[in-house]
Amino acid sequence: MIRMQTKSSPVVVFESTKDSKEMIMEDEPAKWEVRPCGMLVQKRSTEDGRAAVPVPAIRLRVKHGSNYHEVYINSQANFGELRKVLAERTGLHPQDQKIFFKDKERDSAAFLDMSGVKDRSKLVVVEDPAAKAKRVLEMRRAAKLEKAVKSISQISLEVDKFVSQVSALEGVVLKGGKVADNEFLRLTELLMNELLKLEGIVADGDAHLQRRIQVKRVQKYVETLDMLKLKNAVPKSSSLPPQKAQKKAPPSSPKPKSVIVTTKWETFDSLFSPLPSPSSLTTTTSVAPTPRLDWELF
Repeated sequence: MIRMQTKSSPVVVFESTKDSKEMIMEDEPAKWEVRPCGMLVQKRSTEDGRAAVPVPAIRLRVKHGSNYHEVYINSQANFGELRKVLAERTGLHPQDQKIFFKDKERDSAAFLDMSGVKDRSKLVVVEDPAAKAKRVLEMRRAAKLEKAVKSISQISLEVDKFVSQVSALEGVVLKGGKVADNEFLRLTELLMNELLKLEGIVADGDAHLQRRIQVKRVQKYVETLDMLKLKNAVPKSSSLPPQKAQKKAPPSSPKPKSVIVTTKWETFDSLFSPLPSPSSLTTTTSVAPTPRLDWELF
């Protein structure tokens, strides 16, 4: 039977009914340490069972604008860890902070104790506009790249659907079947629409390489459709004999005779023309006499 008794000082007593021996173990006081985030936790032991050397926690007074913040942090932490702690208090992103100690900007990799920061030291944190602008640009670039990759992935899935239809048409044409021309036009138009979507995507790096691969892929299947359309348009070989299969050329029609149109001009004798000679009156054709005009003299 095991019985545990509690006294003023924590003592654990074990009683054994067999050997009637008592073993008294006094509970040692627990050792605590402060993490860089300010949390108080029990100190961890090393591999050999001995307690690790305690690292003192220091209290810092940090000024941000017109506000002062008290921060508890490990004295052996670096300024990068301090930025993370200050981000919760000030609302500034760790990359947008500039920490000054003794009127000198400190790097994130520098350690507090090596830089001379002690308990109750005063620091100043300000916002870095250049770092903030750079971070915003990086965020936009990452969002744009992610959007481009997502769009290319969606287009690739759509092209996969059209590729299966192209393969089906290819199987029919190669077996000698006939396919309506509208099917070739429809698939070509759908693939060209996806090609236009790819051309409108602006991407860099891996996204640009993926876009280029998809463009070549779509172009390849468009060319395949063009080839299948030409094969589909070729008529099958006729089963008639060669002499009958050949179409006789229609007899050439005689060329129409050229007609020369001449224009006959009629001549009119003048009223004042001279009288015809007597020899001309002997001709077979009669000539009408020329009328004379009687003139009156006044």
